[in-house]
Amino acid sequence: MTTTTDHVTTTAPSTSGASGDREVILRVGGLVKHFPRRTKGILPRADDPVKAVDGIDFVLHRGETLGIVGESGCGKSTAGRTVLQLIKPTAGTIEYLGKDVTGVHGRQWRRLRTEMQMVFQDPYGSLNPRQTIGSIVGAPFAIQGIKPPGGVKAEVQSLLERVGLNPEHYNRYPHEFSGGQRQRIGVARALALRPSVIVCDEPVSALDVSIQAQVVNLLEDIQNEFNLSYVFIAHDLSVVRHISDRVAVMYLGKFMETADRDELYANPLHPYTQALLSAVPLPDPRKEGKRRRILLTGDLPSPINPPSGCVFHTRCPKFREELSDADKQRCIGEVPQQREVAPMHQVACHFPGPATVDVVKLESVEDMFARAAAEGAVNAEDVGVPAASVHPDPTAAPEPQT
Repeated sequence: MTTTTDHVTTTAPSTSGASGDREVILRVGGLVKHFPRRTKGILPRADDPVKAVDGIDFVLHRGETLGIVGESGCGKSTAGRTVLQLIKPTAGTIEYLGKDVTGVHGRQWRRLRTEMQMVFQDPYGSLNPRQTIGSIVGAPFAIQGIKPPGGVKAEVQSLLERVGLNPEHYNRYPHEFSGGQRQRIGVARALALRPSVIVCDEPVSALDVSIQAQVVNLLEDIQNEFNLSYVFIAHDLSVVRHISDRVAVMYLGKFMETADRDELYANPLHPYTQALLSAVPLPDPRKEGKRRRILLTGDLPSPINPPSGCVFHTRCPKFREELSDADKQRCIGEVPQQREVAPMHQVACHFPGPATVDVVKLESVEDMFARAAAEGAVNAEDVGVPAASVHPDPTAAPEPQT
């Protein structure tokens, strides 16, 4: 049976600018993942599916990080798992280095696993508690039948050392480690076969701020060292801004806006992106008290029965406060296509435009950690903040007073 969706074929993302000089390593087109449902009763029948991912398109360049953000339940994690085909897609294409790998299975897909890996969200549930760290990190070699030149144990110990753990931890079990250390073990396992693409599914969401900084710095270091490409899924907009080259904002299984990191945070054009940025709390209580939030009314609609037309129109402040009746009918009846409004800036909205209120300007992660270190909340050396930025030289001449 052919399933008809509201998906509209979108324009391929532009590769102009800095990313255009890099090789396209991963191309995803019209990716759909619907989970089938059946009614309950004596004679169950097919029911409306859960439209977890409903037609997304993106390209990933070598050495680039694409950040995917959105509220819980929007389909971010499902999209990441579907790209790696841990969950089989319902429709769409996945190309790796120009080759369609959507239907690949068996031995061919096992070989492809050496090129595409994943760091899971839960550092506790993603490690087998009955296996030692050596067995966990060495599992990719055993599954693929690969024998490193110096032996598996030496390679695993080298990986542990690379991610900041002691090689002597080889024979320990997961319960002997903290959450941050467990996530480092997950990174070492993903890195074992030297992949080209790693999907990071909220790798720092379960960690405190100082440990988040360490893991993010580790991910950046190994990306620069091995020229890795990341799909980085997260809730924290500050972390996404720090690590990503481009950012895609996801809502109810669709991409609402995709742009270069600096462009998106400086000039958000979709009402949903603007609402997300305005929801970020400011560390300065004076600024926090003066600014005005963009409030979304209602709950996230069910992916079983998403709204017609633009899926965001039921919560959109622009739809509610600014549009005419004719414009509202267009939002209700017509699915907005992803269209390029600026180089490398795509928006799926009939009426994109700047926010009517000032959207919060997020401080960089470096500034955030420097401020936290200055306040004594974290250790400057742990998060990689230069000591001079936290504890200035006492012999330096004081700044002139104005």
